[in-house]
Amino acid sequence: MTKLYLAIPCYNEEEVLYDTTEKLTKKFDKMIAEGKISPDSKICYFDDGSKDKTWEIITELHRTNKYVNGIKMSRNRGHQNTLLGGLLTIKDRCDCTISIDADLQDDINAFDQMIEDFENGSEIVYGVRSKRATDTAFKRITAQSFYKILSVLGAEVVYNHADFRLISRKALNALAEFEEVNLFLRGLVPMVGFKSSVVEYERSERLAGKSKYPLKKMLGLAWDGVTSLSMKPIRMITSLGAIVFGVSLIILIYSFVMWCIGNTVSGWTSTVLSIWAIGGLQLLAIGVIGEYIGKIYMETKRRPRYIVEEELK
Repeated sequence: MTKLYLAIPCYNEEEVLYDTTEKLTKKFDKMIAEGKISPDSKICYFDDGSKDKTWEIITELHRTNKYVNGIKMSRNRGHQNTLLGGLLTIKDRCDCTISIDADLQDDINAFDQMIEDFENGSEIVYGVRSKRATDTAFKRITAQSFYKILSVLGAEVVYNHADFRLISRKALNALAEFEEVNLFLRGLVPMVGFKSSVVEYERSERLAGKSKYPLKKMLGLAWDGVTSLSMKPIRMITSLGAIVFGVSLIILIYSFVMWCIGNTVSGWTSTVLSIWAIGGLQLLAIGVIGEYIGKIYMETKRRPRYIVEEELK
């Protein structure tokens, strides 16, 4: 039978952990009784330097629940680093992992189909939302735009897929070969390759607490995704610079012709607008290039992406 480890990153999740563990325990009991997963399967919580009682609760659950394990990071490193750190820590202890958020908005009943796909040869199974009925109109529009923009900019991502996925030990060992410090797992995992499949599900409302991904963090994640996976922003600046240079040549020729025929007109407004436009374009170009240089700077330092402080197993 398949030995499954659930990978659950946590940051200030004290409000949901008891309920989450209860639901996952019932699901594990059912899957084990049906012979779908091994009795040695585990629920692994990864604490991302929480400031509340998250780690204390994980420690308590570890003592009272045979399925629960825990990994505590030395400090807050963000969702992506914590998830990757936990996955790489447990990868040799199981046949496959399923990553899911602690609020259980993703459907745990999709586990059955994921395990079935894995046993049929899929090394990666992506959980993909079939619809976004629970999202606000703003969240729905921005999320769908996010995936489309990433695709246009050359990033290989699975549409409407977040971090709810099954990954086999083989795929995790391959993922461990990627040494990027600036992580965007939604783009890195498809780069691993191997046979993959998709399981559709409907996302539910959050059990309790607040989302750990407000608009500011979502925009930051989107920008990390673009700059970590694609060179197109820099190429777009190059193309825009070529267009502006071409337009400036046309204006130069036009101005010379007007001067030759004696039809000179004062152009204060157009001159000021041109200065502002060119200045803004230059600042934008410097900012984008600086972002890439900053990422190169961080990569060359080769600092550890995560540090495990304590482990319960």
